Amino acid sequence: MSRKFCARGLSRKQRFLRYTEKVKDKVLEKLIKSEEKRQKGVINLIASENYASKDVLSALGSVLTNKYAEGYPEKRYYGGNQIVDKIENLARARSLKLFGLSQEKWDSNVQPYSGTPANAEIYSALVPAGEKIMGLRLDMGGHLSHGHKVSFTGKFWQQISYGVSQKTEMLNYEEIAEIAKKERPKLIVAGFTAYSRIIDFKKFRKIADDAGAILLIDMSHFSGLVAGGVYPSPFPYADIVMTTTHKTLRGPRGAIIFSKKEFSTAIDKAVFPGFQGGPHENNIAAIAVALKEAMSPAFKKYARQIVKNAKVLAAELQNKGWRIISGGTDTHLFLMDTWSRGISGKAAQDLLEAKGIVVNKNTIPFDIRSPFDPSGIRIGTPAVTTQGMKAKDMKAVAKKINEILSGGRKFN
Repeated sequence: MSRKFCARGLSRKQRFLRYTEKVKDKVLEKLIKSEEKRQKGVINLIASENYASKDVLSALGSVLTNKYAEGYPEKRYYGGNQIVDKIENLARARSLKLFGLSQEKWDSNVQPYSGTPANAEIYSALVPAGEKIMGLRLDMGGHLSHGHKVSFTGKFWQQISYGVSQKTEMLNYEEIAEIAKKERPKLIVAGFTAYSRIIDFKKFRKIADDAGAILLIDMSHFSGLVAGGVYPSPFPYADIVMTTTHKTLRGPRGAIIFSKKEFSTAIDKAVFPGFQGGPHENNIAAIAVALKEAMSPAFKKYARQIVKNAKVLAAELQNKGWRIISGGTDTHLFLMDTWSRGISGKAAQDLLEAKGIVVNKNTIPFDIRSPFDPSGIRIGTPAVTTQGMKAKDMKAVAKKINEILSGGRKFN
Protein backbone atom coordinates (compact mmCIF):
# COMPACT_ATOMS: atom_id res chain seq x y z
CA MET A 1 0.00 0.00 0.00
CA SER A 2 1.44 3.43 -0.94
CA ARG A 3 2.14 6.12 1.69
CA LYS A 4 0.10 8.54 -0.39
CA PHE A 5 -2.98 6.32 0.01
CA CYS A 6 -2.58 6.29 3.81
CA ALA A 7 -1.64 9.96 4.17
CA ARG A 8 -5.07 10.90 5.52
CA GLY A 9 -4.63 8.59 8.51
CA LEU A 10 -7.06 5.87 7.40
CA SER A 11 -6.20 2.23 6.90
CA ARG A 12 -7.35 0.37 3.79
CA LYS A 13 -10.11 -1.30 5.82
CA GLN A 14 -11.33 2.00 7.27
CA ARG A 15 -11.41 3.68 3.87
CA PHE A 16 -13.28 0.72 2.36
CA LEU A 17 -15.90 0.74 5.12
CA ARG A 18 -16.34 4.51 4.87
CA TYR A 19 -16.78 4.19 1.11
CA THR A 20 -19.45 1.51 1.40
CA GLU A 21 -21.34 3.58 3.97
CA LYS A 22 -21.36 6.57 1.63
CA VAL A 23 -23.03 4.66 -1.20
CA LYS A 24 -25.59 2.85 0.94
CA ASP A 25 -28.87 2.78 -0.96
CA LYS A 26 -31.60 3.74 1.49
CA VAL A 27 -34.39 3.11 -1.03
CA LEU A 28 -33.25 -0.43 -1.70
CA GLU A 29 -32.52 -1.03 1.97
CA LYS A 30 -36.12 -0.13 2.76
CA LEU A 31 -37.39 -2.54 0.12
CA ILE A 32 -35.20 -5.35 1.42
CA LYS A 33 -36.43 -4.77 4.97
CA SER A 34 -40.00 -4.79 3.68
CA GLU A 35 -39.40 -8.14 2.00
CA GLU A 36 -37.81 -9.49 5.18
CA LYS A 37 -40.90 -8.40 7.10
CA ARG A 38 -43.16 -10.01 4.51
CA GLN A 39 -41.28 -13.31 4.70
CA LYS A 40 -41.47 -13.36 8.48
CA GLY A 41 -45.15 -12.46 8.51
CA VAL A 42 -46.54 -15.20 6.25
CA ILE A 43 -47.06 -18.94 6.36
CA ASN A 44 -44.90 -19.90 3.40
CA LEU A 45 -46.12 -23.07 1.71
CA ILE A 46 -44.29 -22.54 -1.59
CA ALA A 47 -42.73 -25.98 -2.18
CA SER A 48 -39.64 -24.61 -3.96
CA GLU A 49 -38.79 -21.92 -1.39
CA ASN A 50 -36.89 -22.04 1.87
CA TYR A 51 -35.04 -19.80 4.33
CA ALA A 52 -31.26 -19.88 4.06
CA SER A 53 -29.20 -19.58 7.24
CA LYS A 54 -27.31 -16.45 8.26
CA ASP A 55 -24.05 -18.23 7.42
CA VAL A 56 -25.25 -18.97 3.90
CA LEU A 57 -26.36 -15.35 3.44
CA SER A 58 -23.07 -14.09 4.86
CA ALA A 59 -21.06 -16.08 2.32
CA LEU A 60 -23.39 -14.97 -0.46
CA GLY A 61 -22.83 -11.29 0.40
CA SER A 62 -19.10 -11.59 0.94
CA VAL A 63 -16.13 -10.07 -0.92
CA LEU A 64 -16.09 -13.18 -3.11
CA THR A 65 -18.64 -11.25 -5.17
CA ASN A 66 -15.69 -9.18 -6.41
CA LYS A 67 -13.72 -12.08 -7.94
CA TYR A 68 -13.87 -13.12 -11.56
CA ALA A 69 -12.73 -16.72 -11.94
CA GLU A 70 -13.47 -17.86 -15.47
CA GLY A 71 -12.53 -21.51 -15.88
CA TYR A 72 -12.00 -24.23 -13.29
CA PRO A 73 -9.70 -24.55 -10.25
CA GLU A 74 -6.04 -24.54 -11.29
CA LYS A 75 -7.20 -23.85 -14.87
CA ARG A 76 -8.38 -20.24 -14.73
CA TYR A 77 -8.12 -17.52 -17.35
CA TYR A 78 -7.51 -14.82 -14.76
CA GLY A 79 -4.98 -14.32 -11.98
CA GLY A 80 -5.59 -14.05 -8.26
CA ASN A 81 -7.62 -17.24 -7.88
CA GLN A 82 -5.61 -19.04 -5.20
CA ILE A 83 -8.33 -18.64 -2.59
CA VAL A 84 -11.41 -19.16 -4.74
CA ASP A 85 -9.84 -22.33 -6.15
CA LYS A 86 -9.78 -23.72 -2.62
CA ILE A 87 -13.37 -22.62 -2.01
CA GLU A 88 -14.66 -24.21 -5.20
CA ASN A 89 -12.76 -27.43 -4.53
CA LEU A 90 -14.17 -27.44 -1.01
CA ALA A 91 -17.72 -27.15 -2.36
CA ARG A 92 -17.11 -29.98 -4.81
CA ALA A 93 -15.63 -32.23 -2.14
CA ARG A 94 -18.48 -31.53 0.27
CA SER A 95 -21.08 -32.26 -2.40
CA LEU A 96 -19.61 -35.72 -2.96
CA LYS A 97 -19.25 -36.38 0.76
CA LEU A 98 -22.82 -35.35 1.56
CA PHE A 99 -24.24 -37.97 -0.79
CA GLY A 100 -21.64 -40.64 -0.03
CA LEU A 101 -20.05 -40.61 -3.48
CA SER A 102 -16.63 -41.96 -4.42
CA GLN A 103 -14.25 -39.47 -6.04
CA GLU A 104 -13.01 -42.34 -8.20
CA LYS A 105 -16.46 -42.84 -9.77
CA TRP A 106 -18.17 -39.44 -9.57
CA ASP A 107 -17.44 -35.79 -10.29
CA SER A 108 -19.45 -32.71 -9.38
CA ASN A 109 -19.68 -29.31 -11.01
CA VAL A 110 -20.84 -26.52 -8.68
CA GLN A 111 -20.74 -23.70 -11.22
CA PRO A 112 -24.23 -23.86 -12.82
CA TYR A 113 -26.21 -20.71 -12.10
CA SER A 114 -29.50 -22.55 -11.54
CA GLY A 115 -31.46 -25.67 -12.43
CA THR A 116 -32.66 -24.84 -15.93
CA PRO A 117 -29.18 -23.84 -17.17
CA ALA A 118 -27.79 -26.99 -15.54
CA ASN A 119 -30.25 -29.25 -17.38
CA ALA A 120 -29.55 -27.48 -20.66
CA GLU A 121 -25.82 -27.94 -20.08
CA ILE A 122 -26.33 -31.67 -19.50
CA TYR A 123 -28.37 -32.04 -22.68
CA SER A 124 -25.86 -30.00 -24.66
CA ALA A 125 -23.04 -32.23 -23.47
CA LEU A 126 -24.72 -35.57 -24.10
CA VAL A 127 -27.61 -35.21 -26.58
CA PRO A 128 -27.14 -33.94 -30.15
CA ALA A 129 -29.45 -31.09 -31.13
CA GLY A 130 -32.78 -32.33 -32.44
CA GLU A 131 -32.53 -35.70 -30.71
CA LYS A 132 -35.08 -37.01 -28.22
CA ILE A 133 -35.28 -36.25 -24.50
CA MET A 134 -37.91 -38.07 -22.49
CA GLY A 135 -39.40 -36.34 -19.45
CA LEU A 136 -42.50 -36.04 -17.29
CA ARG A 137 -45.18 -33.81 -18.75
CA LEU A 138 -45.28 -30.29 -17.32
CA ASP A 139 -49.00 -30.48 -16.54
CA MET A 140 -48.47 -33.74 -14.63
CA GLY A 141 -45.63 -32.60 -12.40
CA GLY A 142 -42.62 -32.22 -14.69
CA HIS A 143 -40.48 -29.13 -15.26
CA LEU A 144 -40.14 -26.71 -18.17
CA SER A 145 -36.49 -27.66 -18.58
CA HIS A 146 -37.35 -31.32 -19.15
CA GLY A 147 -38.02 -30.50 -22.80
CA HIS A 148 -41.32 -28.62 -22.74
CA LYS A 149 -42.12 -26.86 -26.00
CA VAL A 150 -42.23 -23.35 -24.50
CA SER A 151 -38.72 -23.81 -23.06
CA PHE A 152 -35.60 -23.54 -25.19
CA THR A 153 -34.93 -27.14 -24.13
CA GLY A 154 -37.98 -28.07 -26.20
CA LYS A 155 -36.81 -25.98 -29.13
CA PHE A 156 -33.31 -27.48 -29.36
CA TRP A 157 -34.33 -31.02 -28.47
CA GLN A 158 -37.43 -33.10 -29.13
CA GLN A 159 -39.40 -33.94 -26.01
CA ILE A 160 -40.97 -37.35 -25.67
CA SER A 161 -43.30 -37.00 -22.74
CA TYR A 162 -44.68 -39.46 -20.25
CA GLY A 163 -47.39 -38.85 -17.69
CA VAL A 164 -49.21 -40.41 -14.77
CA SER A 165 -52.04 -42.91 -14.61
CA GLN A 166 -55.48 -41.32 -14.79
CA LYS A 167 -56.71 -43.80 -12.21
CA THR A 168 -53.95 -43.54 -9.58
CA GLU A 169 -52.37 -40.18 -10.56
CA MET A 170 -49.01 -41.92 -10.06
CA LEU A 171 -46.28 -42.91 -12.50
CA ASN A 172 -47.12 -45.97 -14.59
CA TYR A 173 -43.72 -47.59 -15.12
CA GLU A 174 -44.98 -50.17 -17.62
CA GLU A 175 -46.38 -47.40 -19.81
CA ILE A 176 -43.17 -45.38 -19.46
CA ALA A 177 -41.17 -48.44 -20.52
CA GLU A 178 -43.35 -48.93 -23.61
CA ILE A 179 -42.90 -45.29 -24.65
CA ALA A 180 -39.13 -45.50 -24.14
CA LYS A 181 -38.80 -48.71 -26.17
CA LYS A 182 -40.82 -47.22 -29.01
CA GLU A 183 -39.21 -43.77 -29.10
CA ARG A 184 -35.62 -44.69 -28.15
CA PRO A 185 -34.70 -41.33 -26.55
CA LYS A 186 -31.05 -40.45 -26.06
CA LEU A 187 -31.74 -39.37 -22.49
CA ILE A 188 -34.50 -39.98 -19.94
CA VAL A 189 -35.20 -37.49 -17.15
CA ALA A 190 -36.69 -38.77 -13.90
CA GLY A 191 -37.61 -35.95 -11.56
CA PHE A 192 -40.41 -33.58 -10.75
CA THR A 193 -41.57 -30.18 -9.65
CA ALA A 194 -45.09 -31.18 -8.60
CA TYR A 195 -45.22 -34.96 -8.07
CA SER A 196 -45.70 -36.11 -4.51
CA ARG A 197 -44.62 -39.72 -4.62
CA ILE A 198 -41.25 -41.45 -4.31
CA ILE A 199 -39.71 -42.31 -7.68
CA ASP A 200 -38.62 -45.91 -8.28
CA PHE A 201 -35.12 -45.25 -9.57
CA LYS A 202 -34.40 -48.96 -10.09
CA LYS A 203 -37.28 -49.22 -12.55
CA PHE A 204 -36.11 -46.10 -14.37
CA ARG A 205 -32.63 -47.62 -14.65
CA LYS A 206 -34.06 -50.70 -16.36
CA ILE A 207 -36.23 -48.55 -18.63
CA ALA A 208 -33.18 -46.50 -19.65
CA ASP A 209 -31.03 -49.60 -20.22
CA ASP A 210 -33.69 -51.29 -22.35
CA ALA A 211 -34.03 -48.13 -24.46
CA GLY A 212 -30.27 -47.50 -24.67
CA ALA A 213 -30.69 -44.12 -22.95
CA ILE A 214 -28.68 -42.09 -20.47
CA LEU A 215 -30.52 -41.67 -17.16
CA LEU A 216 -30.65 -38.20 -15.62
CA ILE A 217 -32.22 -37.81 -12.20
CA ASP A 218 -33.35 -34.26 -11.50
CA MET A 219 -33.53 -34.24 -7.70
CA SER A 220 -33.83 -30.47 -7.38
CA HIS A 221 -36.90 -30.75 -5.18
CA PHE A 222 -35.92 -33.66 -2.99
CA SER A 223 -32.12 -33.47 -2.67
CA GLY A 224 -32.41 -32.24 0.92
CA LEU A 225 -34.63 -35.22 1.68
CA VAL A 226 -32.02 -37.55 0.18
CA ALA A 227 -29.32 -35.87 2.26
CA GLY A 228 -31.53 -36.24 5.31
CA GLY A 229 -32.14 -39.94 4.70
CA VAL A 230 -35.91 -39.71 4.16
CA TYR A 231 -35.93 -40.22 0.38
CA PRO A 232 -34.07 -42.99 -1.53
CA SER A 233 -30.76 -42.02 -3.10
CA PRO A 234 -30.78 -41.90 -6.91
CA PHE A 235 -27.01 -42.33 -7.20
CA PRO A 236 -26.87 -46.15 -7.36
CA TYR A 237 -28.99 -45.99 -10.53
CA ALA A 238 -28.26 -42.69 -12.28
CA ASP A 239 -25.68 -41.67 -14.86
CA ILE A 240 -26.19 -37.97 -14.08
CA VAL A 241 -27.84 -36.30 -11.10
CA MET A 242 -28.72 -32.62 -11.04
CA THR A 243 -29.98 -30.61 -8.12
CA THR A 244 -30.70 -27.02 -7.35
CA THR A 245 -29.43 -25.89 -3.96
CA HIS A 246 -32.20 -23.59 -2.71
CA LYS A 247 -35.17 -25.88 -2.09
CA THR A 248 -35.07 -28.68 0.49
CA LEU A 249 -31.26 -28.36 0.58
CA ARG A 250 -31.78 -24.88 2.07
CA GLY A 251 -28.88 -23.12 0.38
CA PRO A 252 -28.47 -20.23 -2.07
CA ARG A 253 -29.97 -20.20 -5.54
CA GLY A 254 -27.64 -22.37 -7.59
CA ALA A 255 -27.21 -25.89 -8.93
CA ILE A 256 -24.86 -28.86 -8.86
CA ILE A 257 -24.34 -31.44 -11.60
CA PHE A 258 -23.09 -34.84 -10.43
CA SER A 259 -21.81 -37.10 -13.19
CA LYS A 260 -20.13 -40.44 -13.55
CA LYS A 261 -16.53 -40.02 -14.64
CA GLU A 262 -17.19 -41.00 -18.26
CA PHE A 263 -19.53 -38.02 -18.67
CA SER A 264 -17.78 -35.38 -16.55
CA THR A 265 -15.38 -33.93 -19.14
CA ALA A 266 -18.17 -33.30 -21.63
CA ILE A 267 -20.38 -31.76 -18.95
CA ASP A 268 -17.64 -29.48 -17.64
CA LYS A 269 -17.03 -28.20 -21.18
CA ALA A 270 -20.76 -27.62 -21.66
CA VAL A 271 -20.95 -25.55 -18.46
CA PHE A 272 -17.81 -23.57 -19.32
CA PRO A 273 -17.21 -22.35 -21.96
CA GLY A 274 -20.35 -23.82 -23.50
CA PHE A 275 -23.06 -21.96 -21.59
CA GLN A 276 -21.47 -19.82 -18.91
CA GLY A 277 -18.64 -17.39 -18.33
CA GLY A 278 -17.24 -16.58 -14.91
CA PRO A 279 -18.74 -18.60 -12.06
CA HIS A 280 -20.39 -16.85 -9.12
CA GLU A 281 -17.81 -17.72 -6.49
CA ASN A 282 -19.77 -16.05 -3.70
CA ASN A 283 -22.66 -18.36 -4.55
CA ILE A 284 -20.34 -21.37 -4.65
CA ALA A 285 -19.05 -20.47 -1.17
CA ALA A 286 -22.65 -20.25 0.07
CA ILE A 287 -23.34 -23.67 -1.47
CA ALA A 288 -20.33 -25.02 0.45
CA VAL A 289 -21.83 -23.66 3.68
CA ALA A 290 -25.23 -25.23 2.95
CA LEU A 291 -23.63 -28.59 2.16
CA LYS A 292 -21.84 -28.61 5.50
CA GLU A 293 -25.08 -27.71 7.29
CA ALA A 294 -26.81 -30.61 5.52
CA MET A 295 -24.27 -33.05 7.00
CA SER A 296 -25.39 -32.30 10.55
CA PRO A 297 -27.69 -34.48 12.70
CA ALA A 298 -29.95 -31.43 13.05
CA PHE A 299 -30.50 -31.41 9.28
CA LYS A 300 -31.53 -35.06 9.28
CA LYS A 301 -34.08 -34.26 11.98
CA TYR A 302 -35.24 -31.29 9.90
CA ALA A 303 -35.70 -33.47 6.78
CA ARG A 304 -37.80 -35.97 8.73
CA GLN A 305 -39.96 -33.15 10.03
CA ILE A 306 -40.51 -31.74 6.52
CA VAL A 307 -42.02 -35.01 5.35
CA LYS A 308 -44.00 -35.52 8.56
CA ASN A 309 -45.44 -32.02 8.25
CA ALA A 310 -46.42 -32.57 4.61
CA LYS A 311 -48.12 -35.88 5.40
CA VAL A 312 -50.08 -34.40 8.31
CA LEU A 313 -51.12 -31.32 6.34
CA ALA A 314 -52.27 -33.39 3.36
CA ALA A 315 -54.19 -35.81 5.58
CA GLU A 316 -55.91 -33.02 7.52
CA LEU A 317 -57.02 -31.28 4.33
CA GLN A 318 -58.24 -34.57 2.93
CA ASN A 319 -60.24 -35.19 6.10
CA LYS A 320 -61.88 -31.81 5.58
CA GLY A 321 -63.13 -32.86 2.15
CA TRP A 322 -60.38 -31.57 -0.15
CA ARG A 323 -59.12 -33.90 -2.86
CA ILE A 324 -55.40 -34.50 -2.63
CA ILE A 325 -53.81 -35.66 -5.88
CA SER A 326 -52.77 -39.36 -5.74
CA GLY A 327 -54.34 -39.53 -2.28
CA GLY A 328 -51.40 -38.17 -0.30
CA THR A 329 -47.66 -37.55 -0.31
CA ASP A 330 -44.34 -39.27 0.40
CA THR A 331 -42.35 -36.06 0.16
CA HIS A 332 -42.32 -32.37 1.02
CA LEU A 333 -45.16 -31.36 -1.30
CA PHE A 334 -48.56 -32.28 -2.65
CA LEU A 335 -51.22 -30.97 -5.02
CA MET A 336 -54.74 -30.09 -3.91
CA ASP A 337 -57.68 -30.04 -6.31
CA THR A 338 -59.61 -26.85 -5.56
CA TRP A 339 -61.78 -26.80 -8.69
CA SER A 340 -63.69 -29.88 -7.56
CA ARG A 341 -65.12 -27.59 -4.89
CA GLY A 342 -65.73 -24.67 -7.20
CA ILE A 343 -62.56 -22.62 -6.69
CA SER A 344 -59.97 -22.10 -9.40
CA GLY A 345 -56.31 -22.44 -8.52
CA LYS A 346 -55.60 -18.75 -9.01
CA ALA A 347 -58.59 -17.73 -6.91
CA ALA A 348 -57.48 -20.11 -4.15
CA GLN A 349 -53.95 -18.71 -4.27
CA ASP A 350 -55.23 -15.13 -4.02
CA LEU A 351 -57.69 -15.90 -1.23
CA LEU A 352 -55.03 -17.61 0.86
CA GLU A 353 -52.39 -14.94 0.31
CA ALA A 354 -54.84 -12.24 1.40
CA LYS A 355 -54.94 -14.05 4.75
CA GLY A 356 -51.18 -14.58 5.03
CA ILE A 357 -50.81 -18.09 3.55
CA VAL A 358 -48.65 -18.26 0.43
CA VAL A 359 -49.04 -21.13 -2.05
CA ASN A 360 -48.87 -21.32 -5.84
CA LYS A 361 -51.58 -22.15 -8.34
CA ASN A 362 -50.77 -25.38 -10.17
CA THR A 363 -52.16 -27.67 -12.83
CA ILE A 364 -53.30 -31.09 -11.71
CA PRO A 365 -53.09 -34.26 -13.83
CA PHE A 366 -55.51 -34.20 -16.77
CA ASP A 367 -56.44 -30.60 -15.95
CA ILE A 368 -59.25 -29.12 -18.03
CA ARG A 369 -58.34 -25.54 -17.15
CA SER A 370 -55.64 -23.13 -18.32
CA PRO A 371 -52.18 -23.21 -16.65
CA PHE A 372 -52.71 -19.51 -15.93
CA ASP A 373 -55.76 -20.34 -13.83
CA PRO A 374 -55.62 -24.09 -13.25
CA SER A 375 -57.63 -26.48 -11.12
CA GLY A 376 -55.36 -26.76 -8.14
CA ILE A 377 -52.65 -25.45 -5.86
CA ARG A 378 -49.26 -26.81 -4.86
CA ILE A 379 -48.44 -26.94 -1.17
CA GLY A 380 -45.02 -27.63 0.39
CA THR A 381 -43.52 -27.68 3.87
CA PRO A 382 -39.73 -26.93 3.67
CA ALA A 383 -40.00 -23.24 4.59
CA VAL A 384 -42.50 -23.59 7.45
CA THR A 385 -40.43 -26.44 8.85
CA THR A 386 -37.37 -24.19 8.83
CA GLN A 387 -39.46 -21.71 10.82
CA GLY A 388 -39.98 -24.40 13.46
CA MET A 389 -43.51 -25.61 12.70
CA LYS A 390 -44.48 -29.13 13.82
CA ALA A 391 -47.33 -31.53 13.10
CA LYS A 392 -49.72 -29.77 15.50
CA ASP A 393 -49.10 -26.52 13.63
CA MET A 394 -49.96 -28.26 10.36
CA LYS A 395 -53.34 -29.18 11.79
CA ALA A 396 -53.95 -25.51 12.58
CA VAL A 397 -52.80 -24.47 9.11
CA ALA A 398 -55.11 -27.02 7.49
CA LYS A 399 -58.01 -25.67 9.53
CA LYS A 400 -57.22 -22.11 8.44
CA ILE A 401 -56.88 -23.10 4.76
CA ASN A 402 -60.20 -24.90 4.92
CA GLU A 403 -61.93 -21.92 6.55
CA ILE A 404 -60.55 -19.43 4.03
CA LEU A 405 -61.39 -21.49 0.94
CA SER A 406 -64.75 -22.78 2.19
CA GLY A 407 -65.86 -19.21 2.77
CA GLY A 408 -64.56 -17.81 -0.49
CA ARG A 409 -65.76 -19.86 -3.43
CA LYS A 410 -65.12 -18.20 -6.75
CA PHE A 411 -66.36 -19.75 -9.97
CA ASN A 412 -64.20 -18.60 -12.87
